[in-house]
Amino acid sequence: MISSVELRRVEAFSGLPDSQIEWFLSHLQEVPVKAGEAFVRQGEPADWMFVFFEGLFQWRGEFGGDTVSLPAQAGDVSGVLPFSRMKRFTVTGRAVTDGRLGRFPVAQFSELIQRMPELTTRLVAMMSERIREGTRIEQLRDRLASLGKLSAGLAHELNNPASAAKRAADQMRDTLAKMRGANSELWRRPINDADKVRIEGAEASLLQSGTAQLDGLALSDLEERLDSILSSYGQADSWELSPALAKCNMTPDTLTSLLTNLDSSIARPALARIAASAELSILLSTIENSSARISKIVGTVREYACMDRAPAQNIDVAQSLEATLGTLAHMLRPGIEVKRTYQAASLLVSAVGTELSQVWTNLIENAIDAMPSGGELRLRTFREDNCVVVEIGDSGSGIPAEIRPYIFDPFFTTKGVGQGMGLGLNTVQTIIRKLGGNIQITSQAGDTRFQIWLPRVDDTESGK
Repeated sequence: MISSVELRRVEAFSGLPDSQIEWFLSHLQEVPVKAGEAFVRQGEPADWMFVFFEGLFQWRGEFGGDTVSLPAQAGDVSGVLPFSRMKRFTVTGRAVTDGRLGRFPVAQFSELIQRMPELTTRLVAMMSERIREGTRIEQLRDRLASLGKLSAGLAHELNNPASAAKRAADQMRDTLAKMRGANSELWRRPINDADKVRIEGAEASLLQSGTAQLDGLALSDLEERLDSILSSYGQADSWELSPALAKCNMTPDTLTSLLTNLDSSIARPALARIAASAELSILLSTIENSSARISKIVGTVREYACMDRAPAQNIDVAQSLEATLGTLAHMLRPGIEVKRTYQAASLLVSAVGTELSQVWTNLIENAIDAMPSGGELRLRTFREDNCVVVEIGDSGSGIPAEIRPYIFDPFFTTKGVGQGMGLGLNTVQTIIRKLGGNIQITSQAGDTRFQIWLPRVDDTESGK
């Protein structure tokens, strides 16, 4: 039997009058449990408040498409608390070790509230704290989900230039080997100064021209013309040289001039050297462009995450929007057109950069989701009195009037199970209010607009 001494060891009951403790004990049912035994199951009527006295316990259930586990131990009070609206248990309670608990019937809550006001206050505070903690966890889960999508998109964006750079580096090894072979053969031949000038001149002209690469039919046509010229000058295995010369965009006139003025024993290694040199230049350009692309992507992410900035700063809203767009480029599927209408002058707001980025991310992602078959993503900035207004719109089907009043409510979502927690727009509203602004929405088929109004920072105050 549970004693008053044991009950007072539970923090929620410490310091309460003896008469209240005795009344509570008269309605508390002791329940011994074995390890692995469930003391309540998900879906059962929410009829009990539990007080844990001995052992370790666990609450476990499905929430938002994921399995959630929460620990409990001796000294905890859990289950249904006063003023809770829970009708059925949403999780299963199970003993991890042998233990002992007490269960208090919800049917006695009305009398408990009258007889034990201090305990009621403590339990309500406990419930409020758990709601806040649950909301914080779900917000974190939403952020992690967004981070996962962002990471996947960045992996995709970085993979293309990184793969191109790696392919170019691998091809450079083969091309360098070709150049060494051509040089070795070329310098074994007796070459006069005039021939050297011709070879070096042809090579320099290709390198200095930037060697704009052809593709498709144009490349195939040039390759055939060069192969024909090589064959007409008696160059054996011309099929080996013509693709390389066409790739570096050697003109038929240049090739004809070299073959006319060079001895046939010199012409072949000379052409192989020229082709290898031009190809190396092309591969180096590929590596340079790929590295620049990677650097730009990293710079965009740094701008998006505000990694190099103080927590609070003056932010140009157009630059912040563009940084967010850069990180979401992988989501801009074909058929979605971005239309920008930015005020020419910089519009500054004082904000935490990561929070502002989170606002744009949630609204832009929602706009994209509203246009599965494509459409217009509209971004607009303008000044209105002492406010900066950022408008994010889309040409999707619109938000039905009947759900519009609820879209900022926590956990409200129209998405399927596991696709969203319904905290995105609530988080947006919370951040905007924290910044001293507000958010407005208008929506009809083909034209949904979220307008974010934020206090403007004067250019003179920002030091610009």
